[in-house]
Amino acid sequence: MSLLLLTLSSTWLFSQEKFEKDIIKTNSGDLAITFIGHASLMFEYNGLVIHVDPVSQQADYKKLPDADLILVTHEHGDHLDAAAIKELLKDGTRIIMTQACKNSVETVPGTIVMKNGDEQKVKSITVDAIPAYNIEHKRPNGEPFHPKGQGNGYILTFGNVRVLVAGDTENIPEIKNLKNIDVAFLPMNLPYTMTPEMVADAAKAFQPKILYPYHYGDTDTGKLLELLKAEKGIEVRIRKLK
Repeated sequence: MSLLLLTLSSTWLFSQEKFEKDIIKTNSGDLAITFIGHASLMFEYNGLVIHVDPVSQQADYKKLPDADLILVTHEHGDHLDAAAIKELLKDGTRIIMTQACKNSVETVPGTIVMKNGDEQKVKSITVDAIPAYNIEHKRPNGEPFHPKGQGNGYILTFGNVRVLVAGDTENIPEIKNLKNIDVAFLPMNLPYTMTPEMVADAAKAFQPKILYPYHYGDTDTGKLLELLKAEKGIEVRIRKLK
């Protein structure tokens, strides 16, 4: 894929809250990524505002731009927050979520349920839902923290740039087999998602041009940098996404 990933980084001020922000060039306009915290992200592209996993603990969503599109990866409380979603609604807001999410909250007309393998085009953005689940790490009762088929990761296509927001997952085959991912958000905290070694293993397999670890809690991000320092085709960027 021919692509210019020219980026700028800055800190933006929304009322009293500061968030880091990167700009990524696509062939059809700038993609702005705002790093709100943990698993909460905001994308701005050609006049559209897209919120991913908005959660009130991460921001006062009354002070952030209303959403044209909201994506929710799964039903856990650090990803699905009905109050945050309500603050972001405006006329025409579309919401994409899993069936388990829809079963947990009151939704708005036009809410779209996506399952693993589905594709939707919403407000000019193509969204692909991919698997997100645990294989290795499980609860004391033997159940996985994230069962197969219940949660989504999402691939969003912005012009010629494909962005992966992986959701809560391990380095599963479905992620390692991905192709042509330009920007990837991979979760990195135990026992719920991945170790730095798992993130590095996944990234080496599908070779994103830019990798953001996210949802990383107290995990040492320096370890991931060390593991991938020899991978010349992958730029690892650390942002405030604990």
